[in-house]
Amino acid sequence: MTNRKKPKFKIGDTVVITIYGTVGKITDVKYLDQMHVYEVNKSEGLYLESSLQMLSEYEGEIMDSEKIDIEYRFFIGDLVKVKGYGSNLFKIMGFRTEIWRYKSDAWEDVIYELSRVSDGEWLEAGEDELTLVADADSADSFIQKLGLLYIMDKKQKSIDLKKSSSSFHQTEKELLERTKEKKELIDGLLDIYNDYRILYSLFKDAEYEQVMKLTLRKLKLLSNRSDKDNGTKNLE
Repeated sequence: MTNRKKPKFKIGDTVVITIYGTVGKITDVKYLDQMHVYEVNKSEGLYLESSLQMLSEYEGEIMDSEKIDIEYRFFIGDLVKVKGYGSNLFKIMGFRTEIWRYKSDAWEDVIYELSRVSDGEWLEAGEDELTLVADADSADSFIQKLGLLYIMDKKQKSIDLKKSSSSFHQTEKELLERTKEKKELIDGLLDIYNDYRILYSLFKDAEYEQVMKLTLRKLKLLSNRSDKDNGTKNLE
C-alpha cells in the first residue's frame, strides 16, 4: 500500500478561493479519487488544492464577501393594508431585497409587490408601510367573507323581486330554500363582524368600525325580514 499524500490544508486554515478572490476557512477535508478536496465555509461545493491558496501567501486582489441574514415580515399571498390607502386591501404577489452599500453607511430594503383586491391595481411598498390583515392561508376566506357584504343588497333585492312576482302561497320547498339561504347569510355576516371586531381592537381604524356597524345593520335587516316572513306564513 502506498503512503497517502498529506493534505496541503487543514481544517481551520484561512484560504483564498483563487478563482473568485474570496476568503474563507477550511471546514472539512475529504479524500476522493486519490486526491484531497476541501470544503470551505460549510458550503456544498468542494475545491481542489490547486484552486486554493493560503491567505498569507496570496498576492492577488481580495474580494470582500459578507453573509446577510434578512428576516421577512410578510410573504406571498398575505393580505395587507397599505399606509395612505385607507381600508383598501392588497395581496402580496412578490418581494425583493435591495442591498445598499456606501463608504460610511449600509442597509437593506425589502420591497413588496402588491395587487389591490378590488381592481388588481399594482403597487410597490416597503415593510414599514404594510399592516398584516390575514396571512396567506386565511386570505382567500377573508376576502370571500368581505365580498358577502357587497352582494347582500343585490341578493336581497333578488329575493324581494321573486316574492312580489309569485303567489303568496309558497311551497314548502321554496320556504326551506329561503330559510337555508338566510342562515348562510347570517353565518357569513357574523364571521365578518368577528373578523373586523378583532381588526378594530388591534388598529382602532374608524373604517373597521364602520364595517362592523354596516354588518350589524344587515343582520338586523335579515332578522326583521325573517319576522315578517314568519308572520305572513302564520297568517296563511
